[in-house]
Amino acid sequence: MGRLVVEVLEANDLMPKDGQGSASPFVDIDIDDQNQRTKTKVKDLNPSWNEKLVFKIDDLQDLSRKTIEVVIYNENTSHGHHNFLGRVRLSGLSVPRSQSEAMVQRYPLEKRGIFSHIRGDIALRLYLADGKDEDEASSDQPESPKEKTVKGAESRETPVQENVKKFNKKVQDDEFADFTKQKIKKKKEKEIRTFYSVGTGGSTGPMPPMQKPVVLETKTQFMPPRPAPGPPMVMQTQFPMQKPEFGLVETRPPVAARMGYLGGDKMASTYDLVEQVHYLYVNVVKARDLPAIDITGSLDPYVEVKVGNYRGLTKHLEHNQDPMWNSVFAFSKERLQSNVIEVIVRTKDLGKDDFVGKVVFDVVEVPLRVPPDSPLAPQWYRLAGKGEIMLAVWLGTQADEAFPEAWHSDAHDINHHNLASTRSKVYFSPKLYYLRVHVIEAQDLVPSDRTRLPQPYVRIQLGHQIRVTRPSQSRNVNAAWNEELMLVASEPFDDFLIVSVEDRGEGGREDNMGRTMIPVREIPPRVDSSKLPDPRWLNLQKPSHSVHEDGEKEVKFSSKIRLCLCLDVGYHVLDETTHFSSDLQPSSKYLRKSRIGILEVGILSAQNLLPMKSREGGSTDAYCVAKYGNKWVRTRTLLNTLSPKWNEQYTWEVYDPCTVITIGVFDNFHVNGNKEDARDQKIGKVRIRLSTLEIDRIYTHNYPLLVLQPSGLKKHGELHLAIRFTCVSWVNMLTQYSKPLLPKMHYVQPISVRHIDWLRHQAMQIVAARLSRAEPPLRRETVEYMLDVDYHMWSLRRSKANFYRIISLLSGVSAIWKWLDGICNWRNPLTTCLVHVLFLILVCYPELILPTIFLYLCVIGLWNYQFRPRKPPHMDARISQAENVHPDELDEEFDTFPSSRPTDLIRMRYDRMRSVAGRVQTVLGDLATQAERALAILSWRDSRATAIFIIFALMWATLFYLTPFQVIAVLHGLYWLRHPKFRNKMPSVPVNFFKRLPSKSDMLIS
Repeated sequence: MGRLVVEVLEANDLMPKDGQGSASPFVDIDIDDQNQRTKTKVKDLNPSWNEKLVFKIDDLQDLSRKTIEVVIYNENTSHGHHNFLGRVRLSGLSVPRSQSEAMVQRYPLEKRGIFSHIRGDIALRLYLADGKDEDEASSDQPESPKEKTVKGAESRETPVQENVKKFNKKVQDDEFADFTKQKIKKKKEKEIRTFYSVGTGGSTGPMPPMQKPVVLETKTQFMPPRPAPGPPMVMQTQFPMQKPEFGLVETRPPVAARMGYLGGDKMASTYDLVEQVHYLYVNVVKARDLPAIDITGSLDPYVEVKVGNYRGLTKHLEHNQDPMWNSVFAFSKERLQSNVIEVIVRTKDLGKDDFVGKVVFDVVEVPLRVPPDSPLAPQWYRLAGKGEIMLAVWLGTQADEAFPEAWHSDAHDINHHNLASTRSKVYFSPKLYYLRVHVIEAQDLVPSDRTRLPQPYVRIQLGHQIRVTRPSQSRNVNAAWNEELMLVASEPFDDFLIVSVEDRGEGGREDNMGRTMIPVREIPPRVDSSKLPDPRWLNLQKPSHSVHEDGEKEVKFSSKIRLCLCLDVGYHVLDETTHFSSDLQPSSKYLRKSRIGILEVGILSAQNLLPMKSREGGSTDAYCVAKYGNKWVRTRTLLNTLSPKWNEQYTWEVYDPCTVITIGVFDNFHVNGNKEDARDQKIGKVRIRLSTLEIDRIYTHNYPLLVLQPSGLKKHGELHLAIRFTCVSWVNMLTQYSKPLLPKMHYVQPISVRHIDWLRHQAMQIVAARLSRAEPPLRRETVEYMLDVDYHMWSLRRSKANFYRIISLLSGVSAIWKWLDGICNWRNPLTTCLVHVLFLILVCYPELILPTIFLYLCVIGLWNYQFRPRKPPHMDARISQAENVHPDELDEEFDTFPSSRPTDLIRMRYDRMRSVAGRVQTVLGDLATQAERALAILSWRDSRATAIFIIFALMWATLFYLTPFQVIAVLHGLYWLRHPKFRNKMPSVPVNFFKRLPSKSDMLIS
């Protein structure tokens, strides 16, 4: 037993409905057959009630399934009915569990129908009050005339409880006082308000403070944007909305593309989506004529480059007086601690390293180099001692070609072996092909056991991929299968395709009846589906065949197998989920289309990252990975910082606008010499669909990095990106919308869904294995996270998300049906009369039907242009059902496959899945029942019903033949739009007749 407290504070900018340019509003709240209302504010379009309404809740657990309806009416005493001013529907799941968690929230008023004229918003504060707060919550609220509240005996309270209650009361009064002051201040000056989307599921808190002011360019659909002073006054467009920290924030970083190339900077013309960062580069090439210092008559030289407290070292070369290093050092200009650059040559020694020579440069005298200038030529400098060293020193930016391979000053404590894992690199996925193997037949097989009939089947192996055929139906030495198997092959074709014929013996024993090995490079390609290559006979060799001394195989007798092999280059090998694929081009480069645009992405920075390592109180070594098409990019790893600034820009060619780019952030666990089996931790990722981007517009936003973990949804920080999509051919881009999404072969000779999933998994494994062998490697866990390897695994959370997606789509159909029902029931007589007139016009002039429909669609599209999305899409925690997911559902989602959980837990989850599947089964059964009833009309299963339908069908045919179509349409339309006085609540005769038709549900064995 509990109480729901609804504090009705104020409303703003209401629609005048009294005919005199004003309104007399009051609020009516209804929940679970309980109804209460506020006082009426006469002639006030910005009313302030400050009233508290209390409702009894019998079961708090049941509140999450209830809806709180808040409606504002204009009190109209002269006409006897109240005018509708707007409503808000809230789910009980959004109500905070205590008064301390509650905060004032603003809700835009919703329409009741398509033709409703509504505007404004209402400020509410909802929370649950327990038994201790019931009397306090009820003291300020007069008893409603519709519902009397029964007051029990007052419970005794301790002095501590009384003090707590007084403190809560004081806080509440202070909040109302601040709220009143804000309202008075808003009336005196022009109101400026910023609206945020806030979550209402679970506990809510104040808006997180921003580190620096950020310009928000958001437009709402319910009223003009006006930023609000004072404490956070929030507005939600609909329930449920995701929490404010999970939303997208637009920024205006000082990048050259936004600043219009001020200053004439050449670098800005090609590297203009990131902030310009200057570096001091020192290129140590080689040295000569170094003196012999060791007793061996030689030296082990290395170079130390020192700028203030930053010190970079090259490798030491043993016994070399003319060493060559070719090492580049980069020092951030904004972190320079000295105006002097010291280049010192030393020699490695057992004790203290000996000094060889030194060169000193003044930072002020260092030249500035800006690409596309050619690289600065190194010069010979005489050392202070003996010998010379070849150096190049210049000031550049991150656009310099030396930037990716340079040693950076922030990695001063990383050795040369681990330094490679911190550098920025570009990778390319291997080119993949589908390998088709058509297994036809085999002859002259020799079973190991001649006393029984063989059960031969064919086993195909390519690398780690294994496919098998079904056992041959003809159990003899001449077997036939006629099956097609598909595998994934990758360039370069160094592997062998191993084809073996196995015999399934007794006790599960498998005997090899022969095998053959085919080089993949010898398999012919097939461009289209016109004709398969000619099949060929291949010899099957025993594993223990005899060999001559000269190494040649002695073939006395061999079984044979007939195969048809080809590389299908007309397919696109899917290594990503089709819903957010980044590449749809065929494998053959001769079948690919020309590019339609260029995608430029500037990876600026990240903020508020969570510490992923526990050393030194928590740290993160973050790097970014971006994937689009077959091109992968990896930014530099920035060490020991929770706010890394990369400022790196990358470019991709775009061949299809309906593709998605994926950008992930990871924590590098290999910078300090960790074991090879250490895994880089995921921080979060962002997906952006290119078709949602406007041409040549620069999008700069902070994207939330959300990761779903076994403990729940967690935000690991924000990723700051700048994105621009440029079109190079408008004609090619527009024609892409008329072409199929995948290449022609996917439709001419489609691959089954079951095989596509298996082939996708194999392609992912090949890509992950190949990229993990690069230097620095893109590790398997990184590639699998970017490609969503486990996307097709069962998840109750994802099932709910997809279910609610379908419900949201059907809500539009439901709204249209409600509107039509309102027309038929004459809820708005003027609208119903207009529909009658339009209906008669369309019946009299049927040639206007299709033009009217398409004109209406055109008008709706033009009207919705003003409400078009202003931000690119991002990960939505609300749509993903990730904010309030149950811990057991998360534990099931993160379980291994096969499961590693206890038997009782698996049994419970299985029972739960049976319950869900039972409901789906019931829905499918109902759909099948309705379809079978439709088929039973003319099937004579119910002879009387079929005879009745045939007689009426003959009568209708005669009537429709003798009566003009317009007359029938008018009569039917007027009957359908008849007044409620002429309607009956009982089902119609056709509905009754249809429901009495037989189905096959009674034939099922229960």
